[in-house]
Amino acid sequence: MISDHSARILVVEDDPRYVRVIKINLEASQYEVAVAPNGEKAIELIAEDHYDLILLDVFMPGMDGYEVCRRIRGFSNVPIIFLTASADTMDKVRGLDDGANDYITKPFSMRELLARIRVQLRQSDSPVPSSPPVLHVGELTVDFGKKRVYRLGVEIKLTHTEYTVFALLARQAGHVLMPEYLLSQVWGPGHENDGQLLWQVIHRLRQKIEPDPANPCYIQTRASVGYIFEYQGPQPTPPDTTELEH
Repeated sequence: MISDHSARILVVEDDPRYVRVIKINLEASQYEVAVAPNGEKAIELIAEDHYDLILLDVFMPGMDGYEVCRRIRGFSNVPIIFLTASADTMDKVRGLDDGANDYITKPFSMRELLARIRVQLRQSDSPVPSSPPVLHVGELTVDFGKKRVYRLGVEIKLTHTEYTVFALLARQAGHVLMPEYLLSQVWGPGHENDGQLLWQVIHRLRQKIEPDPANPCYIQTRASVGYIFEYQGPQPTPPDTTELEH
């Protein structure tokens, strides 16, 4: 179990003022802190050593935080919290789609940052809910181990956030999940009222997985309640094996 006395945090930030104040406060809270001044150095450090969480500035010279996050997600699932000066919702959505676990807007209070760090460390240390390693529903196959979704054997390309939402629904198929629950699980506490974020992901998921997005047969909406993964389409016709039997 990760504790405050053992968690190692990498701060990827090019502004010395933010580096100084974040480092002082994290170390005062008993975290072990390393610093990378740019994206290239961050990727190098993460590839060579273990960190329990990354604080990643979005707007850096050279490789920006979005690209750094995408590259990290190519080989690591370490929790990433974006530090961003932008309050624009689409910038935040982009970051979450690229694989970030949470974001905090500059300027921020250290109390809020420390709270978000604690949440991500607890979530990364939580046991993964049990589920079948592979789920077959209608024309879809969900491989939870590989984090891949297929339709009739062809992979459907999902972003990190899209897969996370889809997997939460699929793992609890047949149960209605409230938007507040999905938002807190995917984006973390404090986002329970950001319904627009969730709606955009659900909309994109339906465009990708549903035969007819306007009449979804996988992700159903329960008005004023939430969303449910419940297949309501025709069962695929089994292959004709008559010739194989003779």
